[in-house]
Amino acid sequence: MALFARAKKRVGLLATAWSAEGVCAAVVRRLEQQDKSQAQVLAAAFYTGPASAANAALEKLNKELQAASYRNTTLLGAPDYQLLSLEAPNVPPEELKTAIGWRLKDMIDFPLADATIDVFDIPPDQNAPVRGQSVFAVAARNGAVSARQALFGAAKLPLSVIDIPEMAQRNIAALLETPGRGLAMLSFDGDGGLLTVNFNTELYLSRRIDVKLAQLRDASDEQRTQLHDKITLELQRSFDHFERQFHFINVARLVLAPTGVDGLHGYLADNLYMPVEALDLAAVLDLSEVPQLHDSASQARFFLAIGAALRHEAVAP
Repeated sequence: MALFARAKKRVGLLATAWSAEGVCAAVVRRLEQQDKSQAQVLAAAFYTGPASAANAALEKLNKELQAASYRNTTLLGAPDYQLLSLEAPNVPPEELKTAIGWRLKDMIDFPLADATIDVFDIPPDQNAPVRGQSVFAVAARNGAVSARQALFGAAKLPLSVIDIPEMAQRNIAALLETPGRGLAMLSFDGDGGLLTVNFNTELYLSRRIDVKLAQLRDASDEQRTQLHDKITLELQRSFDHFERQFHFINVARLVLAPTGVDGLHGYLADNLYMPVEALDLAAVLDLSEVPQLHDSASQARFFLAIGAALRHEAVAP
């Protein structure tokens, strides 16, 4: 037996999401049961302050939540990366990222040499004739990735993975899916609106909508109506595009993530052709350890951090 055994990690994943207001952190534990609703939010904390205070925020996080004892993941912000869907090149798997990178060269708004590339599949229609495979490609700015790694390194926090908001939202949407049907989800934060469509727990569509949560919260009645009209039009266009591209997926409903703002749910329900539901995270997650998350505004703040902490990955013994 080793004299100095390596400290065992706590069960659960700790995720951080960064905004102009500060840092959100959430710890989620997935239970062994097959019942997805048993995922439990163990802790949630918000550290206010500008990006320049990020080091202090991570120090508080480590002290108050013992962050170093968990596996850690963190989310990039919308300006830090681009997510694009494209047809996969016909190359060996070990050459895929390089080939995708060359295709992205003229599609991203920063030099390819400054990008970290990752790729994940968009599963095809299993009943269709063989056709080209589509993929999502993530091009993240090296500077943003390096800066985040440096922050965690300086705080002596182990960083397991750097993720993106689309995957965090996908994780929550997966808890709500109806078998064999697609599920659309819409959320808002300081970076704007995010529409995703899941099918069989996989991400098939991602669209950004240029309406920020603060705009919805602070708008006058007239401005709010204009924003609701803009959101509805963007949703209708996105769903029309999705139906043409993925005709084998029937989107059953749209789920509106918590916003802490009144009016949007009713407006969408009255103006879209599909059912629209407002999400309460307590319906799909055990929030008994975090009573501060039982109101919509708090759920909106922690939505992406919780989604990132729901990431499912094999853990080495």
